[in-house]
Amino acid sequence: MNKQNHIRQDVIWNAAGSLIYALASMVLAFSVIRLAGPRDGGIFGFGFSTLGQQMFIIAYFGIRPFHITDMKKEYSFGDYLLARRCTSLLAAAASLCFVLIMHQLGQYENDKAWVLFLLCVYKIIDGYADVYESELQRQDLLYRTGQSLAFRTTASVAALLITLALTHNLLTAVLVTDGMQLLGTWLFAVRILKETDADYTVHPGAWQRLIQNTGLLFLSVFLDFYVFSASKYAVDGKLGSEFSGFFNILFMPTSFIYLIANFLIRPLLTRLALEYQKPDPDDFHKTCRSMLLSVLGLGAGISLLAALFGRFGLMIFELLLGPRYRGRLIFQYVPFLLLILGGGFYALANVQYYILVTMRKQKLIFFGYLAAAVVAFLTTGGIVREYGLFGAAVSYLLLMLLLFLLFTFAALYASGKAKKR
Repeated sequence: MNKQNHIRQDVIWNAAGSLIYALASMVLAFSVIRLAGPRDGGIFGFGFSTLGQQMFIIAYFGIRPFHITDMKKEYSFGDYLLARRCTSLLAAAASLCFVLIMHQLGQYENDKAWVLFLLCVYKIIDGYADVYESELQRQDLLYRTGQSLAFRTTASVAALLITLALTHNLLTAVLVTDGMQLLGTWLFAVRILKETDADYTVHPGAWQRLIQNTGLLFLSVFLDFYVFSASKYAVDGKLGSEFSGFFNILFMPTSFIYLIANFLIRPLLTRLALEYQKPDPDDFHKTCRSMLLSVLGLGAGISLLAALFGRFGLMIFELLLGPRYRGRLIFQYVPFLLLILGGGFYALANVQYYILVTMRKQKLIFFGYLAAAVVAFLTTGGIVREYGLFGAAVSYLLLMLLLFLLFTFAALYASGKAKKR
């Protein structure tokens, strides 16, 4: 394969894999509710996009950025693989403990506990597959990474929907999907990597150093996702699975805002890092303002469109869910708008996050997430219990605003200290 064709394949397959992965949760959210009903759909939505994703973060552990940029081969693939096996086992143990505790407290019935645990397993396998895909990318085979992500995800989604349509049993469908995820990981990641010259050597103490190097980043990402999902946890715990499913549908556009914002700001990150190294900070501050204004414009534009066409969009959602859900989402028009507004603040908070990362202020990032997580833990459950889905939307909006303000103050503080030097 010549270089130009190689680059083209990298772009095409990386885009295809990322798009299919992003669309999977949306397709499944509507399909499972329609095929299995609101209760099972709510259980699936919570397990797939919230609890399972939280466990994915434990398995993932923030190691990939180190892995794909380790071009000097400071660590062998064997070191990364052992580290990922340890974090995946940690995620499995955390999943089992959480589900068992909730079951003993009477929060989860038997079938819900099993489905949630198996969905956590699905996401943990996803996190484990990532170490093979990261190594493929490090070996300049990004198109193989995209193919793995695309084929694994497509096969798993198809397995779940076909099994659910045939059996109408969510537990059976998720169990089959886990098996397909394992098979897909072996076919499209493990087997492919064995055809390369990946070094499976394990060096003494290397995996511990990897965990130490990524520990603070992992904690920050873990807390970030908890703050982002606190309202979802509260809805599931206080209002039940059926409401959880509907809230997950209403919540989907917030992730869309975040994805578009990343398309806007990621091309500027390399320039931002170079400008931060210059003695004169004017260019750096100009780029920071440009990023913030771009995302602010995006959030304001989407919020305006939601205000104008939100009811029509919710009608489309109801049509996708089926006749028996007519009127149930349009009734949640105001919470829908509040969630979109909160998504805009979350995108702005992530701009400040990237600015702080560029300035190497990991501790400020961690304490910002920690403060927001404490507020989320203390307030969200009570607000949702008192005000239902409206309270969940208000809570999400206020938490995202808080996170944005915390990171803004942190960035201003860090900039002030830099000027004094």
